[in-house]
Amino acid sequence: MNAADSPTRPWALITGASAGIGAEFARQLAARGWNLVLTARRSERLQALADELGRAHATRCLVVAVDLADPAAPAALHAATEAAGIGIEMLVNNAGYAVPGSLVSKPWQTHREFIEVLVTAPVALCHLYLPGMQQRRRGFIINVASLAGLMPGSAGHTLYGASKAWLIRFSQSLALENNRRGIHVTALCPGFTYSEFHDVTGARGIVSKMPKWMWMHADEVASQGIDAVQRGDVVYVNGRVNRVLKFIGKHLPDGVALRIMGRRSRNYRVQDSDVG
Repeated sequence: MNAADSPTRPWALITGASAGIGAEFARQLAARGWNLVLTARRSERLQALADELGRAHATRCLVVAVDLADPAAPAALHAATEAAGIGIEMLVNNAGYAVPGSLVSKPWQTHREFIEVLVTAPVALCHLYLPGMQQRRRGFIINVASLAGLMPGSAGHTLYGASKAWLIRFSQSLALENNRRGIHVTALCPGFTYSEFHDVTGARGIVSKMPKWMWMHADEVASQGIDAVQRGDVVYVNGRVNRVLKFIGKHLPDGVALRIMGRRSRNYRVQDSDVG
């Protein structure tokens, strides 16, 4: 359903909306006539974005600052939208980051919080908001995965590719469970995207050496993701280059693919020797 076809503006919820792809999802959806629930940890950034979208598109925004590393955050977010009388018709599970270095180079608490944000929270939010979508017999869910979830594992950022592969499979199952109920689910798989992501992980100096033709802009990724879920694409890989890489990764023998990833990981993943 296009928002322009609705007599009242539908509501979308975007996690990780304070920057990068999440903020671009907000701008793209606002331009298409959606009202927004914006959530992330940084309330000042969220409010600035809400003010921007209100001026530009008369978009109504509810700002809810939560940290999805807290197991209680999804329920608190759901309670806030319920209290406001908002029925969510599009859920964009976008919040994410990566942990640089190897598995044992970081304390377990760091990895536990990572799993909470990238695995547990998306499932919890789907579990909370799907019943309303099912009752209305319409809805959209975008789970922002990654090309990394379709490629062999790499050294460094140990849990990142694994979490994205899990999110892709989860999205496929969710799509099959709900496609007859008017609900579309898409795992969106961008590759290298211009955003703050690599600054946060400390990989900016490494990935800036990657050729420009491997990069996409966040607004392209978000716009393509919205189009993909409205078409009913279950898995969508952004960009021709990334689709070629997916094809190569899928058809190379596992041993060969792992050897290549082993040699190339240092070009885009922070290794232990790069930390500190």
